[in-house]
Amino acid sequence: QVRLVESGGGLVQAGGSLRLSCIASGTFGTYAMAWFRQAPGKEREFVVAISPADIISADSVKGRFSAARDNAKNTVYLQMNSLKPEDTAVYYCAADRQMRAVMAGKAGYWGQGTQVTVSS
Repeated sequence: QVRLVESGGGLVQAGGSLRLSCIASGTFGTYAMAWFRQAPGKEREFVVAISPADIISADSVKGRFSAARDNAKNTVYLQMNSLKPEDTAVYYCAADRQMRAVMAGKAGYWGQGTQVTVSS
């Protein structure tokens, strides 16, 4: 099936920034895409979703994180600013035809994740 590959994770000090990328092997220009994250011992958490018409962010990241997409490159980005230690998690990219599916964590396609670690 279609593959999603995340990159850009790493170690950063609190208050710093990182930009994550998710590259799809297929064409997702009309698909909704999203970022989720999962910290050790915790459930997967919604971060932000982006469709051709809408961008929806979780309250925990509003004002700090932003999403963008480049359909020509089949890539979605997550720009993370003012990072906090509680942002530490594995970040996953997801995609589906329906915005409501990705919002509900029921996307048809998922990447394998990239680790983000924020030190205090």
